[in-house]
Amino acid sequence: MKKTLTFTAISLSILAGAAQADTLNVGMSGGYFPFTFVKLDELQGFEVDFINAIAAETGDEVNFVTMSFSGLIGALDSGRIDTIANQITITPEREAKFTFSQPYVFDGAQIVVKTGNEGTIGSVEDLSGKTVAVNLGSNFEQLLNELPNADQIDIRTYESNIAQDTALGRVDAFVMDRVSSAQLIAESPLPLALAGKPFSEIRNALPFRNDDKGTALRDRVDAAITKLKDDGTLSEISQKWFGADITKAE
Repeated sequence: MKKTLTFTAISLSILAGAAQADTLNVGMSGGYFPFTFVKLDELQGFEVDFINAIAAETGDEVNFVTMSFSGLIGALDSGRIDTIANQITITPEREAKFTFSQPYVFDGAQIVVKTGNEGTIGSVEDLSGKTVAVNLGSNFEQLLNELPNADQIDIRTYESNIAQDTALGRVDAFVMDRVSSAQLIAESPLPLALAGKPFSEIRNALPFRNDDKGTALRDRVDAAITKLKDDGTLSEISQKWFGADITKAE
């Protein structure tokens, strides 16, 4: 049985007058570099620093709970976790079920191909007749299914090895967010390349259950995000992990 790694980070400050800090249970995959990943048995990444910065503002303690990405939404819905920090994209379907914080990452969907294939797959129109991989549980499958040529694309969902199978030619391309794709290519020895420009805007935010407790927590966290944006902390965290500020809409 696969064991779930759980990491705990203690916030750096306590709100004035608070008798006892709450514990914020935050779900993430721990396998999505550079947003959330494990290195030398330490959970780290942009999302980890972001959540710890929020906790420093709210006075909460943080319990990071890692699991497969495809299980995160179910864990939130069932109350096992309070929110998800794993580049969760705001979609109409998710907004109908959960209440979201303000966006804190602005990105775009990106096609990635084996190096040398950029000339044949440079746009979503070129995906017709191709096999295209997406991460299981992500919103990229839905984005592809909404394309005019969706019925001509063989969409395959993966839990892992999405980049490896593309580099080996087992699939023609994969779709991921541009920021993660660029980082993956920079860090990986696999022969991969970005194909064309992003084809859809992505706004990432923290989801919460749409009840009184979830809404109250969302409001507290949202106030902290506003402060982190205003004082430059969020921008600094982004620069640390990406060398650019991805926390503002262009």
